[in-house]
Amino acid sequence: MKHRKCLLVLLCLVCLTIQARAQQQSLDSLIEPELASLVATYKTLHAAPELSQHEEKTSAFVAAQLRALGYNVTDHVGKYDRPGLTGYGVVAVMQNGAGPTVLVRTDMDALPVEEKTGLAYASKVRTKNEQGDEVSVMHACGHDIHITSFLGTAKLLAQLKDRWHGTLVLVGQPAEETVTGALALLNDGLYTRFPKPDFAVALHDHATLAAGHIGYTSGYALASADSVNITIRGVGGHGASPQTTKDPVVMAAQVILALQTIISRENSPLDPAVVTVGSIHGGTKRNIIPDEVQLQLTVRTYRAEAREKILAAIERITKGIAQAAGVPPERAPTVELITRESVASTFNDPALTERLAGAWRQALGADNVVALEPAMVSEDFAYYSLAEHKIPTVMFHVGAIDQARIAASKQTGTPLPSLHSSLFAPVPEPTIRTAIKAMTTAVLELMKKT
Repeated sequence: MKHRKCLLVLLCLVCLTIQARAQQQSLDSLIEPELASLVATYKTLHAAPELSQHEEKTSAFVAAQLRALGYNVTDHVGKYDRPGLTGYGVVAVMQNGAGPTVLVRTDMDALPVEEKTGLAYASKVRTKNEQGDEVSVMHACGHDIHITSFLGTAKLLAQLKDRWHGTLVLVGQPAEETVTGALALLNDGLYTRFPKPDFAVALHDHATLAAGHIGYTSGYALASADSVNITIRGVGGHGASPQTTKDPVVMAAQVILALQTIISRENSPLDPAVVTVGSIHGGTKRNIIPDEVQLQLTVRTYRAEAREKILAAIERITKGIAQAAGVPPERAPTVELITRESVASTFNDPALTERLAGAWRQALGADNVVALEPAMVSEDFAYYSLAEHKIPTVMFHVGAIDQARIAASKQTGTPLPSLHSSLFAPVPEPTIRTAIKAMTTAVLELMKKT
């Protein structure tokens, strides 16, 4: 009897393996004929990037492609907290009977970076930013890879309706780089005007992971980000008579050093956090003590409790140093949190992450699926799963770099170009192929017929 049971179990495992391989081959056979067209789409998007909140042509292109695939498409979705901005969000819905609702999101915007890759399809776009300054524009974060993979996934899922059931919601999100696009969509009824998802999934290319691989992180994956402006006010005067002044330059130096003790002495070493002063502005001439100095900070944390504690400590330390220097109350420093540039941490639901990781191992091979350490960069995909929504979400990474470049970097010690670099250049075909396969696999896993 025991032998029969073992044999049955073995046969079941063999059947599952054969089925998984057949499905894998099925996806490969559907992706391969589309690759040349998809790479051409990628190069077109790469050469025509648009800044955050200005994704007019990109949005229209995405909407048109999804309509042609049979999705019910709504464009111009999004309400910003500043008047006069157009919402360029795209929401496409395909209903396929009763079942779960799954949201797949891509971002669409680019960065004010001058491209220096030397690629034949490199961006030469120049435009004006919000301040009216002329800037170059580049897809230096790979959102063009994301869009292309998103469209490829949309096509495969439209062709594979016999293998899934439920409601598929595809979201083309604007303004990720300014962390305003996700909130704009939610403020415009993403979860009320359209089917509210049971799960939400997104991908991001990775600047040091080999093409053909995907990476995942369970739990906290990306940090929250807070932008803080500090104005330290003193009493200016002649540089030769410092005793008649309250020197804001000296106070600024003290504040910068003291802020580092928040991480080293107030925050738990087991709770990752960063406080960086990225900008100092003050003074006009070497022999003039100025009236004030401005500092600009970025703060990164994972846990909400640590975030609140660190922000409070920044204000306490800054005001304490000014008071110790004898600055009069009317000249007290101000510490301003720039809320429109703040975003929560991205948390990958552990159960959902492990479920998808298992599906990816079957589809892509265990050696091509790797666990990644959390990162301190930020993403507004976090808003799709905030506590009031209670939606399990996962953002995973897709390798975008040729293995030979990675090997050369390790041999020479020269770092690979990072995301947001003017030299960042994904290898298109294997990155797009793997991204489509991984995202399609994830959706089929969550919406599979049983």
